[in-house]
Amino acid sequence: MSMDGQAPNKLRRDAVGVAHVVFFVVAAAAPLTAVVGVTPAAFAFGNGPGVPGTFLLVGLLYLLFSVGFTTMNRFVASAGGFYPYISAGLGRPLGVAGALIAIATYNAIDIAVYAMFGFFANAIVNSHGGPQIPWWVFSFGLGAAVYLCGVRHIAFSGKILGFCMMAEIAILLLLGIAVLLSGGGPEGISIAPFGPRAMFSGGFGIALVFVVSSFIGIEATVIFGEEARDPARTIPKATYISVLLIAVFYAFSTWVISLHYGPSKILAEANNNTATLYLTAIGNLLGPAMALVMNLLLITSLFACALSFHSTINRYLYAIGREGLAWSGFARTHRDHESPHVAGLVQTLIALGATAGFALSGQDPYAVVFAWMGTFASLGILVVQVMVSIAVIAFFRANTHGIGIWHRLIAPALSTIGLGACLILMASNLALVSGSNSRIVTSFPSLLALIGSIGFGFAIWVRSRRPEIYARLGRAFE
Repeated sequence: MSMDGQAPNKLRRDAVGVAHVVFFVVAAAAPLTAVVGVTPAAFAFGNGPGVPGTFLLVGLLYLLFSVGFTTMNRFVASAGGFYPYISAGLGRPLGVAGALIAIATYNAIDIAVYAMFGFFANAIVNSHGGPQIPWWVFSFGLGAAVYLCGVRHIAFSGKILGFCMMAEIAILLLLGIAVLLSGGGPEGISIAPFGPRAMFSGGFGIALVFVVSSFIGIEATVIFGEEARDPARTIPKATYISVLLIAVFYAFSTWVISLHYGPSKILAEANNNTATLYLTAIGNLLGPAMALVMNLLLITSLFACALSFHSTINRYLYAIGREGLAWSGFARTHRDHESPHVAGLVQTLIALGATAGFALSGQDPYAVVFAWMGTFASLGILVVQVMVSIAVIAFFRANTHGIGIWHRLIAPALSTIGLGACLILMASNLALVSGSNSRIVTSFPSLLALIGSIGFGFAIWVRSRRPEIYARLGRAFE
């Protein structure tokens, strides 16, 4: 036992509340990075002025998704994210398959964030006359900082993410207020971008793909189930707040930027100035000093995003180490902070090793590393979310536990259909999403299927060779 009575190799109980969990989710969604880096592509290649309405529609889809898994959360609460949910509903082999896909997915997005951080940090230093420092040096610095924060008490990371998130939201709100106070731009203030005509114009399917990718990280609510105060109340509340916050805030930010340039001109403007769409608007309305602040906040946004995903991956590794699916060292927790520090070190080494491999092979940090890894992760997390929606239906079919039909069947069925359609759309447009026709990118669906098959096969092997370990898999729900 530790000095405070906590058993060794256990995560700290009652450590985080609703606000901390919301910070983890929204930080993973990286508001500034998503708005500045992803939404211009949704405008340019998708439905142009209909992007704000698309964010609200996808927010509605994720609220439906949240209904099912937050209801199931009363019976499943584990540091294993969605792994115990899938195990409880669809069986242990598919649970392990889902866990392996999730671990690969989150490692990919973490590597993508490291590369994007290096790219932007390098660009900012160069643009202000600083020394020529390779992008990967910044990425390695990020890795060290994230690891040191991840070792600390979970609430420490929650506070850091809270400060970063509020700063990101503040500058985008300032931009929005400035646009509205200036009269909204050449076409005035209009709610047309939220109308069905704008939303369902040509390119809606493509916009949907980019918008869905902006919601990556919603799983962070369930991953902290063991560390949350009163998880049966905290997790659902944090999930709904996070989804609503992300959807409404992204819709507002994309609405005001379309007003600034004019809804009829936003598609062309995004095509011509994808990288500087928001920076130019900030510079014009708030001055060059605020444009610099936005650049710096983009760096802190990426740091917050990396820290959030680092914490998510650690707890997946912790869960599979604790259950005997992987090296038991993953389940070791820090003596003082009760954080999965060994899993954190391994995860950091994996991310930095991959970053070094990309750097040594001369890959572009933005066009290749960020774009490819981000695409793989977006596809992978949709696979896991579809599995969870189906698992909810299967779990309550065996025993309703007194849960009403909306929560156990209708909402999860609608989210299965919606997320399944998004998955098919994304898989059909990988070249557009990644900006590459590479065979490696087109192989992503097959690669995810292979990873899932390895997990499934390994679980079958464990069932026959290590039945005592197999019996404990996904044990959080038992």
